[in-house]
Amino acid sequence: MLRAGFFAALAALASGLAGAATADDLAFEVREGLNLNRFLQDGDIAAHLVLRSGPRPRILVAFPAGNSGVGLWFEPLPVPAHWTLVGDPQPIRVDDARGRVLRGMSFVVAIDAPSLVIRQAVLSSVRVLRDFELLGKAPALVAAQATVRGDTLRWARDRLDDAPGYQLDVRVAKGDLSGDAQQPARIHATEGRRIELEIRAVSGETPLTPFPVAQLLTSAAAPDPKTRHVLEFLSYREKFLAGSWRFLTYFGRDTLMSVRLLMPALAPEAVEAGLASVIMRLSPTGQVAHEEDIGEFAILDHLRAQQTRSAAPVYDYRMIDGDFLLAPVAAAWMLDDARGRTRAVTFLAARPEAGEPNGTRLARNLRLVLARAAPFADGPTRANLVELLPGYPVGEWRDSNDGLGGGRYPFDVNAALVPAALEAAARFFASGLLDPYLAPEDAALIADAARMAGVWRAQAARLFEVRVPQARARMAIETYAAQLGVRSPPARGDTLFHAVALDAAGVPVPIMNSDEGFVLLFGEPAPEALDHAVAALMQPFPAGLMTGAGMLVANPVFAPPALQRKFTRDAYHGTVVWSWQQLLFAAGLERQLGRCDLPLAVRAHLAAAQAALWKVIQATRPLANSELWSWQWDGRQFEVAPFGAHRAHADESNAAQLWSTAALSVRPPSARPHEHSCTNATN
Repeated sequence: MLRAGFFAALAALASGLAGAATADDLAFEVREGLNLNRFLQDGDIAAHLVLRSGPRPRILVAFPAGNSGVGLWFEPLPVPAHWTLVGDPQPIRVDDARGRVLRGMSFVVAIDAPSLVIRQAVLSSVRVLRDFELLGKAPALVAAQATVRGDTLRWARDRLDDAPGYQLDVRVAKGDLSGDAQQPARIHATEGRRIELEIRAVSGETPLTPFPVAQLLTSAAAPDPKTRHVLEFLSYREKFLAGSWRFLTYFGRDTLMSVRLLMPALAPEAVEAGLASVIMRLSPTGQVAHEEDIGEFAILDHLRAQQTRSAAPVYDYRMIDGDFLLAPVAAAWMLDDARGRTRAVTFLAARPEAGEPNGTRLARNLRLVLARAAPFADGPTRANLVELLPGYPVGEWRDSNDGLGGGRYPFDVNAALVPAALEAAARFFASGLLDPYLAPEDAALIADAARMAGVWRAQAARLFEVRVPQARARMAIETYAAQLGVRSPPARGDTLFHAVALDAAGVPVPIMNSDEGFVLLFGEPAPEALDHAVAALMQPFPAGLMTGAGMLVANPVFAPPALQRKFTRDAYHGTVVWSWQQLLFAAGLERQLGRCDLPLAVRAHLAAAQAALWKVIQATRPLANSELWSWQWDGRQFEVAPFGAHRAHADESNAAQLWSTAALSVRPPSARPHEHSCTNATN
């Protein structure tokens, strides 16, 4: 029988382990909406505890190892209740029933509820836990039954391939435990309507290798302890993790954008680890893997497809934006950064996992870029733009089903990423760095890369233009503002912006959007076009994207009502704020202000936009490391509302998001006016 003495001994062991921690070990907290998050990293142990309060309480622990986790869901409560932590979580290493090491954390929690009824425990991949949170069901193959011994519940199971699995122990330290095989377990409060639980949660998945801080960040990184902690928790030599708790594994797009935005603050070893993780996962045709299924989720994939219990990773190549991100990010490191230039030859010659050299794989991606860009370069029409893959409604960062409003040709990919990839390809070919990895038949493509880039730069963005005359704009803004119950700003002349996408017929989907940030970071639009684009988006919402709660990623003010209903403040890619998109736009503005061909009036407009954007970025710092947030209107102004705290919200925001840590590198401008930074500005 498991008794209190066992957990006391466990706590003592954990305390001893914590005392031996090195300076690079992590322990920090993030409170966001209904969730209390505690992060812990100690050598080969890394775990993220999520305590969800409210009417539907939950306890969840996610592990970077194998993207695995354990979760405990309770039946809804008549009155919302709140979790508190009693002391600090501690790292633990325990043996399973077969003597194999499991790693995780122990902790003590209390909740102010008269009783709790256990709905279900799920022990598996984070992907399985994520699906259970959204859909309320999990594969029968991963079901775990509780065993009850006195005051303790235990759920334990091996991985589906018989490898070390997962274990969750819950001891009722304060309260009474009842229930049997026919009745769900129920915990009753006995002391002042308070239940206290001692918990240990562990996983047998293979741990990742954390970066020592000195090999992760340089002295250029902002002195922001919380953001540094988030980046450290998500950074490993094998790969960077997209976010926790819901995306605790490799994502190609997220890795590339994070490396690009963080590059000045990242140590060379970290930059190259990120690039190598993407390059080694390229498909045989050069596609960038969007996401990987690993651990038990990979086994479930193989069981469905081949009836085998293989744990070999399964890669998702459905996204198209990553294919065109790799080249410009690699060029930013190996061609533009002095540190990267000195290491480029060695990096390209390296062979991840004793396979092909990085240079061979990168060359394969460049061939893909050139081949997919060729039709439009030879005939710049809507039909020849880069389209989402057949059968998929998503393909870039707005990857919820309604994120592009039904569009098939995304603006960010076609107007920014394809031309940036072509330019990077031309520069790589000219540098000679890839000569050892090219074939004779590549000569024609190499010679054509710069021409193709020019066509895409000149022709693609214009196909996405939407112009709304002033009178119609004023009416649309007033009507939409009244529907939302917010103040209506004036319409200042005609509104000109780029649609978020084109539909299958090539018609612009009229959603104002923040993806202009990609153009700002990766392109050099004509001064007049740059001025118009930024001016439209910087207008107060719902005329533009700016609110006191941040810069929104979408605004459907000029869309038909049916489309407006898909872009609400409850939608994942609706009228909400994504931290990294604000930083992307800020980095893009900084880059454009470094140009010497801008008229003084345009430069002044961009500087004003930069100041306004940084004002809201700094005002929303408490949520800066999270994935996204929403807003509410108090009758006078917009206020931040954590995403996932309301039942109408489409999903739950990650408290730690990789690309949101770009704030360590993307920082407010210096006090020196930009007007004096370039002497060649024109009148």
